[in-house]
Amino acid sequence: MTDLSDELLPTTRRALLHRLAVAQSEGRTPSMVAGVLRDGRLVWSGARSMIDGHAPTTDVQYRIGSITKTFVAVLVLRLRDEGLLDLADPLGRHLPGTPADDATVAQLLSHSAGLASETPGPWWERTDGALRPGLSDILEAERPLRHPTGRVHHYSNPTYALLGALVERLRGEPWGEVLRREVLEPLGMDRTGLLPEDPHAGGFAVHPWADVLLPEPLTDTGLMAPAGQLWSTVTDLAKWAAFLASGHEKVLSADTVAEMRRPAVGPEPGDWNETYGLGLQLIQHDGRILHGHSGSMPGFTAGLWVSEADGLAAIVLSNATSSPSARVTAELLALTAQHEPRIPEPWRPLAEFDEQLLALTGPWYWGAAPHSLRLTADRALELSVLGRAGRAGRFRAEADGTWTGLDDYYAGETLRVVRADDGSVSHLDIGSFVFTREPYGPAGAVPGGVDPQGWRVY
Repeated sequence: MTDLSDELLPTTRRALLHRLAVAQSEGRTPSMVAGVLRDGRLVWSGARSMIDGHAPTTDVQYRIGSITKTFVAVLVLRLRDEGLLDLADPLGRHLPGTPADDATVAQLLSHSAGLASETPGPWWERTDGALRPGLSDILEAERPLRHPTGRVHHYSNPTYALLGALVERLRGEPWGEVLRREVLEPLGMDRTGLLPEDPHAGGFAVHPWADVLLPEPLTDTGLMAPAGQLWSTVTDLAKWAAFLASGHEKVLSADTVAEMRRPAVGPEPGDWNETYGLGLQLIQHDGRILHGHSGSMPGFTAGLWVSEADGLAAIVLSNATSSPSARVTAELLALTAQHEPRIPEPWRPLAEFDEQLLALTGPWYWGAAPHSLRLTADRALELSVLGRAGRAGRFRAEADGTWTGLDDYYAGETLRVVRADDGSVSHLDIGSFVFTREPYGPAGAVPGGVDPQGWRVY
């Protein structure tokens, strides 16, 4: 195995190896291989095995289960970005005749279409795809829905089979070929595919009450393959994790990847620990929000998590049907962040600035609520709350002289600078909210006017 660990401190490397070794031993897993990325680069890898003197390398293939869904989601979003579909389109517009005709593409991506979790008939993960020759065979004809469409998050494997079929319909070729050409080749992922290629791990079940093994079948699941059939390696998944952190100009833009990791469905009532975006799981672990996906197929489990705030990602692959791979992945990431917290970039002044934009900075008031506006790189603006009331947000500069909100309440809303007849700045307008230079500023700017007697005491 290539030693990439020199970029981490010895204490960090020791902690990561210890956690992996405990997981393989206590989890009774034939083998485990893991990697940690920092700022898009694989900086540590480790492995443990039941065979003395032998451990898998980062180039050994394992089945990655539902991490496959993240690849399918990228193919669908590429279609959207090319204008071949809209996320609000019903599936029936492009792939008619399925039980999900009325569900939108976005609902399918986020598992909120209400479809059944699994296929009818035999366990699809352990049986040949020939048993389900058509899309009508992956859902019950009498009761395909388990919930009203668009109302709740309900994880559904057949849903991603439908999305794979959607890709095939609009591209006119098998989704695996589309994936290879449009995603895997541009990212240099030459050890990822639908079927295993040597060297690859064999999958096992471990007896619950004795230390004995049972080989699991390595099946081609046919139409259900988009739900979880891909095989990959730590080396390849490191490239995928880097992509899920920042996008790639030949695959998906950073903005679209960011859209994937925004929650698309609400969590259950109470404090949430997990929700779902567009093809990505989002979890809370150790005080940080991670995006990525867990995966399992008979004989294999996998985990891939990215922490945008820490600039870290981690991957764990194992070849046991029951294994804590996803949890261990999050723990490896947290250990790295704990031992080596992210060092911020040095402060640097702007390379250039516009005097008119500089004049916009400083205090602004929404009614009587004080805010401040800062100028940042690329003519962007940052609105902060100074008091106890108000909303903050970052705004991206547009070519037409406006700004578009990037965060929370203001996401997608337009910030405009409104000028008086003499050209001076009158106020800011953010989605019809008026910000003035003084609390409840000029009556002409504030909707509804301002009492002509002004501020007073009673």
